[in-house]
Amino acid sequence: MSLFAPFNPPLADWPGKTAWVIGASTGIGRATASALLARGARVAVSARDRTALETLAAPHRVAEGEPARVIVLPLDVSDSEAVAAAHRQLRAMGPIDFVLVSAGTYKAMRADAFDLDVMVQHDRINYVGALNVLAVVLPDFIANGAGHVSLTASVAGFRGLPQSLAYGPTKAALTNLAEVLYADLHTRGIGVSVIQPGFVDTPLTAQNEFKMPALITPAEAADEMLAGWARGAFEIHFPRRFTSWMKLLRVLPYRLYFPAVKRFTGL
Repeated sequence: MSLFAPFNPPLADWPGKTAWVIGASTGIGRATASALLARGARVAVSARDRTALETLAAPHRVAEGEPARVIVLPLDVSDSEAVAAAHRQLRAMGPIDFVLVSAGTYKAMRADAFDLDVMVQHDRINYVGALNVLAVVLPDFIANGAGHVSLTASVAGFRGLPQSLAYGPTKAALTNLAEVLYADLHTRGIGVSVIQPGFVDTPLTAQNEFKMPALITPAEAADEMLAGWARGAFEIHFPRRFTSWMKLLRVLPYRLYFPAVKRFTGL
């Protein structure tokens, strides 16, 4: 690969493509599903909340006999059998071109309030949920030599941060997973990307009791993601006025990193 070549085959021409957005009931996933529909894709939407998915799909219903623009596939991403059943249903309608895994959970936690059940729940949804999706979509992608999978991680996974005891490690794992997938799959013509959002105004971040710097809307996040896929990016991080500083923290030695975190968070 040339130093300046795109990491992935650029994704900009969405009409005729089928995208599966998992975690589409709220936040970034919902906004991205709407953005893909606006650009002409056929979109399958999945999450646990069927009502939210049906509400998303309602404006895009088509006349009887016409191909569906939106396919509603409710599921719990931590349930491997439910994921496999949804995949079979969607795959019966034709090939899947693109998959976004955006399902996730978040609860602030520090070590003095360690809760094993919450820790395991984060792992089952945020990380194992992504593995459940990969288990069903990768065989077709590999057999066809085409497709793109995008995993939603977070800048919270760049390095250890206070309050992120349950959430951060799962997002760090997703970043590493995406890197390994890319190394294994890019020569086969399969796209892999990792999404690294900063603070986005979603039901999950609404739990935060602190002022979130450079807070953006889910629609702004979706625009950044589609722009990243269009240029063939591997890592898509936003908003850069915040995430660029977070990337800088990645390279600080621990003697500088821990004091910097304490100074800026007060924790």
